[in-house]
Amino acid sequence: QVQLQESGPGLVKPSQTLSLTCTVSGGSITTTDYSWSWIRRPPGKGLEWMGVIAYDGTTYYSPSLKSRTSISRDTSKNHFSLQLSSVTPEDTAVYYCNVRIVAMDYWGKGTLVTVSS
Repeated sequence: QVQLQESGPGLVKPSQTLSLTCTVSGGSITTTDYSWSWIRRPPGKGLEWMGVIAYDGTTYYSPSLKSRTSISRDTSKNHFSLQLSSVTPEDTAVYYCNVRIVAMDYWGKGTLVTVSS
């Protein structure tokens, strides 16, 4: 029953900040032991886990992206957000939000973000 939907600009200029929001329905982002992630797939490549925010607001990030990545949440709106700074064309990808509930993963449909001048 849980549903996730990504939203945000589909085109970002190099050096700018990529900002996306995941809107959640059918479940609460504060539910104990649920974890909420951002994952991306560059064209022709595999999935890359970016980071996670836990039910209590604790965050963890991929070492390769930690310096540029921030995940936050708004519990009153039941959504969580991704900010990726200083983007380059290598950041072009389909971006997904995801929740893990008792070893089961639920995904948004993904949104393509293109980094181009």
